[in-house]
Amino acid sequence: MLELAGDENRLDAGQSIGPQIHALLRARIVRGDLEPGARLSESGIAARFGVSRQPVREVFIKLADEGLLEIRPQRGSVVPRISREKVENARFVREAVEADVVRLAAILFTNEQKDVLDGMLTEQENATDQNEFMALDDAFHRFLAEGIGRSHAWSVVEAQKVQLDRVRYLSLQRFPTAALIEQHGAIIRAIQAGDANEAEKIMREHLRMVLDDLPKIAERNAEFFVP
Repeated sequence: MLELAGDENRLDAGQSIGPQIHALLRARIVRGDLEPGARLSESGIAARFGVSRQPVREVFIKLADEGLLEIRPQRGSVVPRISREKVENARFVREAVEADVVRLAAILFTNEQKDVLDGMLTEQENATDQNEFMALDDAFHRFLAEGIGRSHAWSVVEAQKVQLDRVRYLSLQRFPTAALIEQHGAIIRAIQAGDANEAEKIMREHLRMVLDDLPKIAERNAEFFVP
């Protein structure tokens, strides 16, 4: 069963509890802290956080909708393996959206926005661990969408990419962040030069890298993937 020691102390009593529990469980599954086959119990989670089972049940349903939990009545709920098909579909959607986003960023970004990108790249270079880098990576891609006034585009990507994120965490265990940072730098230089075609080209290559590496990642972490 899930070990949550200490997590109950991370909840803010002034905020809605359900979304906080969802965020904690979602992060643990995506990061691989909870591996496929790990069992979660509504009653166990509710007891740990000192809440009723109703908000936990709602959290479980949301996780199931995201493909992060299999609810098995009378047998407990289980973290599922990663579906390569879902990963490929998520990557396809993400590339389609972000290719257009980065083209518009190269055309529309102001000098001030371009300067912000330099600072974001420096933060990525100085990240001290995997979790910090992943948060900064998301912030970079979000900034591109929000910077052209298309925050909904990022919301679409974020909703689709949860299975892709599971693979991204596994990939960082094998492939260093340096390659990702180098690609971000190339994207930034294309945006700063106002070269929409080059920005789109590099973004597509960047987002395809995980898919290209997927066979190696799956082979190295076979227990995480649907056979």
